[in-house]
Amino acid sequence: MRKAKLLSGIILSGILAFSGLTAVPAAAADEEIVLRIASWEDYIDLGGWEEDEVIDLESGDIFAENSLTDDFEDWYEETYGRKVRVEYSTFGTNEDLYNMLTLGDVFDLVCPSEYMIMKLIAEDQLVPLSDDFFDEDGEYNYYIQGVSPYIRNIFETHEINGEYWNKYAAGYMWGVTGFVYNPEVVSREDASTWHLFEKEEISRQITVKDNVRDTYFAAVGALKSDLLLSDDFRNADDYPERLLEEMNDTSPETIAAVQEYLQTIKDNLYSFETDSGVSDMVSGKVAANFQWSGDGVFILDLADDVDYYLEYAVPEEVTNVYFDGWVMLKSGISQDPAKQHAAEAFINYVSRPDNVIRNMYYIGYTSVISAAEDGRVFEYADWCYGAEEDEEDTVDYPVGHFFTDDAEEAEDYVITAPADQLKRQLFAQYPSEEVLDRACIMVYFDREVNEAANQMWIKVRCFNIADIPVWAWVIAAAVIVLLVTWLIRSRKPFRKAGLPAGKRKNI
Repeated sequence: MRKAKLLSGIILSGILAFSGLTAVPAAAADEEIVLRIASWEDYIDLGGWEEDEVIDLESGDIFAENSLTDDFEDWYEETYGRKVRVEYSTFGTNEDLYNMLTLGDVFDLVCPSEYMIMKLIAEDQLVPLSDDFFDEDGEYNYYIQGVSPYIRNIFETHEINGEYWNKYAAGYMWGVTGFVYNPEVVSREDASTWHLFEKEEISRQITVKDNVRDTYFAAVGALKSDLLLSDDFRNADDYPERLLEEMNDTSPETIAAVQEYLQTIKDNLYSFETDSGVSDMVSGKVAANFQWSGDGVFILDLADDVDYYLEYAVPEEVTNVYFDGWVMLKSGISQDPAKQHAAEAFINYVSRPDNVIRNMYYIGYTSVISAAEDGRVFEYADWCYGAEEDEEDTVDYPVGHFFTDDAEEAEDYVITAPADQLKRQLFAQYPSEEVLDRACIMVYFDREVNEAANQMWIKVRCFNIADIPVWAWVIAAAVIVLLVTWLIRSRKPFRKAGLPAGKRKNI
């Protein structure tokens, strides 16, 4: 029996090699690979679609009965002849994930955001992606064959400690930051600047993110608004580099200025939120919500279901281009080639165009995969946002800058959409080229800067000493003086109080 298994393994390896695939590293054919994955909550298609949820593209229907993780297990065994079992966990924030890892939780593959990916690279916690993963001729290498040229360029041109991101990370979802807003209360002009936080007209009707990274970025955008909008700055030959530098300024002076700014606008906010902004917007509790574009699409969709009209805007000064990506952890992979093969196969599987569409439909975010040659991702975008044939008020919205880096081919990627989509889901899902020209990433904070930023955040979120009036200080000082005086006068030796010697040490 063992010889039969060995022979079948040799034959399978030969077939895979002949077809240009990399075989699963040698092991017992019946040994199951356990792949431990951690990602964001509600960040992968769980299947169970209703019968009327079929995505009926011209190229063929897409429908999900099972979760993607279950489908991956079946696909992997059919493709590579080896069983794999996915243990899928979720986390709420990047910091939650990092704390889980610090406390000893072990994962093979995780999907953090860009600054956490940078932190993990800097701390040497990651396993590099294999050379085979980047082979564009590999039949099942859906990621490298389909990743958007725009996203690929970001990964291949940014580095940490001399190593480019693409050595360790493969993108998953991406987007920009801006504001979901109610146009009956907030003008688009006001929603198109970071100064929206300061508008007294919407006092207690705007929310901001309850995390230091996104909110720090927004505050810097407001504080440096004049510089960021100036012609000299915008027209500089090194504008992208200068923008990156200014928006990631963590000097003590800037951190102090951000703290003062956030403490100033704090009373104008409805809340600091992580997830409640979705329901707050749809219920009408707030008029504007600082939001990632992916959740912006989700909010607009929910509002449409109850006939509540909302829009999405991106500040004119600058926006953050964010992304989440897959990375393999040394603590999990642990030089196990079978695990690494399964992990890279999972990245490729969720990057297959039909699965990309399933995920985008399910979670609302925009995949980093454009799969231009396949055509289905663009077809899906047109399926979602294209105008009806008899619709009159339409606009041509170009998205070629995401799908291709060929100027001539880009002209083929245009969606004829209802005119209001210039301010709504299509604009949020695929930001215009003009928006991306003023977008930059958030780099990770090193330990010293991180400590300073966290201290600043604690002061902003928990306590603002500047809010205490002078009279309160006077009263507090008087109370302290009276208390100290009373204690001094009423103090008695323990023996006179009649306490046994053995009890004195417990007083």
